[in-house]
Amino acid sequence: MRSIWNGSVSFGLVSIPVKLMNATENHAISFRQIHLSDGGRIRYRKVCELDEEEVPASETVKAYEDADGTVIPVTDEDLASLPLPTAKTIEIEGFVPASAIDPLQLDSAYYLSANGVPAAKPYALLREALRRSGKVAVAKYALRGRERLGMLRVVDDVIAMHGLLWPDEIRAPEGVAPEAGVKVRDAELDLADALMNTLGDADLDTLHDDYREAVEELVAAKAAGEPVAEERAEEPEGKVIDLMAALESSVRAAKESHGEAGGHGGEVAEVHPIGSRRSGGAKKTGASSSKRAPSKKAAPKEGEARGTPAKKAPAKKSAAEKPAAKKAPAKKAAAAKKAPARKAAAKKTAEKKPAAKKAARGTRGRTSA
Repeated sequence: MRSIWNGSVSFGLVSIPVKLMNATENHAISFRQIHLSDGGRIRYRKVCELDEEEVPASETVKAYEDADGTVIPVTDEDLASLPLPTAKTIEIEGFVPASAIDPLQLDSAYYLSANGVPAAKPYALLREALRRSGKVAVAKYALRGRERLGMLRVVDDVIAMHGLLWPDEIRAPEGVAPEAGVKVRDAELDLADALMNTLGDADLDTLHDDYREAVEELVAAKAAGEPVAEERAEEPEGKVIDLMAALESSVRAAKESHGEAGGHGGEVAEVHPIGSRRSGGAKKTGASSSKRAPSKKAAPKEGEARGTPAKKAPAKKSAAEKPAAKKAPAKKAAAAKKAPARKAAAKKTAEKKPAAKKAARGTRGRTSA
């Protein structure tokens, strides 16, 4: 690891030469700004607002602007000459239990490495003293132009340091909490406890940055000229209508995701479509016409038994009348049409009976002859 600061840890009269290294790294994808029309890089140049000329880094210094607009230059030499013991030293101020540190104060994390062979023994001494006491050390140090607060603790066999915000940098949560008068019932707390127990312990090693992976896939697809898949996850609703129902659903979902039995609540209800009145009327009309069809075919059956071939025509007419009955949009219209149809069928049947009798007489006359 590359060190970002060299100095020493002051432990009473014991001085421990150390190197400071970043304990974390950023995996975020960095983008560059380009000109959309030609792809040229966008660059920022430091230009003096008086002569509008670019200023090199060697001629750029810090400055403090007063309330009245007065600008006071401050060089690196001015800052280095400050009589601060923390300029190159991590000054241990005392020791407290780790629980005494508010997590809101935690900032950047660093590793402290012994700088040189002579520093190994006092380094190990401080490490073991911290380990045995179960406490953390509170120290002050200077880094990047300002004095900071730090916390030293043991991580495996290494002394780690967390940057701490000063107490006056922590804002009070005024106006953040919900308004007074909100009451939580015991039943709701029981469901919340059940949900917490079902979710179980969080395994931080299994968590990863889904957004970064999605961005990497997007960049890879665009580089290969492939179409970008547009898949959007369902966004949860922000407004909770029924807290108890939401908790119960969450418990069931958590049990299912953990492979546990979801109970009767896990059953999925089936939705059946309901037919319209118009389609129902058409089905009934079709059913009634199909039931009446045998009565219309009664005359042809009598003729078929006597061997008369010309009596199949009424069956075709009755079959032709079925679609007309099925297309009826309303029950009243269908009923109105059925009445004339029945009368017509009755007349045809009456006309066919004398013809059948005449045919029978003719047949008997031929037989006797």
